[in-house]
Amino acid sequence: MHDDSLPLNTPEPEGRSRRDVLRTAGVAGAGLGLGLGAPGSATAQAAPAAEESAEVGTSPARQGATMIGVPFERRSTVRVGIVGLGNRGGSMIDLFLAMPGVRVVALCDPVKDKTEKAAAKVTAAGQPAPATYIKGDHDYENLCKRGDVDFVYVATPWDWHFEMAKTAMLNGKHVGVECPIALQLDQLWELVNLSERTRRHCMQLENCCYGRNEMRVLRMAHAGKFGRLLHGAGAYNHDLRGLMFDPDYYEGPWRRLWHTRLRGDLYPNHGFGPVANYMDINRGDRVTHISSFGTPSLGLAEYRAANMPASDPSWKETYIESDRTISLVQTAKGRVIRLEHDVSTPHPYSRINQLGGTKGVFEDYPERIYIEPDHTNDAWGDFAAYADWDHWLWKEHANPPGGHGGMDYIMVYRLTQTMRLGLVPDFDVYDAATWTSPVPLSHLSIKAKGAPQQIPDFTRGEWRKERGGVDSEKPAEG
Repeated sequence: MHDDSLPLNTPEPEGRSRRDVLRTAGVAGAGLGLGLGAPGSATAQAAPAAEESAEVGTSPARQGATMIGVPFERRSTVRVGIVGLGNRGGSMIDLFLAMPGVRVVALCDPVKDKTEKAAAKVTAAGQPAPATYIKGDHDYENLCKRGDVDFVYVATPWDWHFEMAKTAMLNGKHVGVECPIALQLDQLWELVNLSERTRRHCMQLENCCYGRNEMRVLRMAHAGKFGRLLHGAGAYNHDLRGLMFDPDYYEGPWRRLWHTRLRGDLYPNHGFGPVANYMDINRGDRVTHISSFGTPSLGLAEYRAANMPASDPSWKETYIESDRTISLVQTAKGRVIRLEHDVSTPHPYSRINQLGGTKGVFEDYPERIYIEPDHTNDAWGDFAAYADWDHWLWKEHANPPGGHGGMDYIMVYRLTQTMRLGLVPDFDVYDAATWTSPVPLSHLSIKAKGAPQQIPDFTRGEWRKERGGVDSEKPAEG
């Protein structure tokens, strides 16, 4: 599986590299466990001072009208600006270029050769040469000021997500961000408020919501095949030890440094998003509390001892992130969602992707199903037999190109389709904030020995209204 936000590998013109800046920030903050960067830097503004976050259980006064049900403006051409052209952004550009009615008009990455390679892809696809922004870490601000950009796609390290989403909306752009969208509760609230004030959509581009299995289970759940829903589970269990100690893959090394800052679930979105969709979270139900528990932090230190030379800078780091975090999330209707996170111990990849109700259960990795009256005698059934329940997007695009089994393609296709046709997006800023809220809240709960933490109602009461989402109807193109 991919890391959803890839590094900007750039040397600073003054001779101090971005790698040095991020490493200094991480080492300086290791003793605090929060990893604060230099004052005024994007790292400093994004670092998770979780203990100081306000408005945990209450909803502050709305500063603008809700963005629930607000459609995109209809447009014949969707003009896209891409910020971050590392492994993720550098591959996702291919999908944007493959979409009907989409132009990539601007690119930003401080690494000149990455920007040039991406620009060459644009012209090779028959589109005009894009504008490029390569003058340091903050040149994305100039991209966001352009008048010919409708949508900004952000695929950078986590430290930058909040500031980039904020800048895009303040400049009148819709924005989609790889996960997590921010790392503090006050930042999540600020993105909600900005989306409402600016009337721009701010979305967590969660590709796992568009996986074939996830969309099939979603349709079956909504059709009542699992009965009344009771519980679900999702995870990001992925052995990333080798990649986190690779100085080129997670340059900085920005992702490993988060293991010196927080103890909670650093990456809940892949598991949380699909289960939230099954249960219509923010669309008739909402999540109310989270209780989290974490194991000791041993895996990265053991891997370092076995694989890294004594001269490696990682020996200056102290890891506090739990090797495995397990969280239980309660919903207003009494359902329970289990979330897991583990990227620092050896195990096969799994997002768990489980859903259970009064008529049966589905579990993934490997995929299997048991529902009444189809299955008896305690024997799992073949999930492939339920292909008729595939979402219309997967029926229309049976063998999509791109990474992660085609879910990336399906996500970008649906995003740009809703923008071209002037439709309501499948998910919104309230979903983004909800799916990311376990990052700071699980950290607080673990510190409080599993004490429940209230999850804010980012919709401010609008969750009670049933509405559509990813389980969409095929639109009439026009």
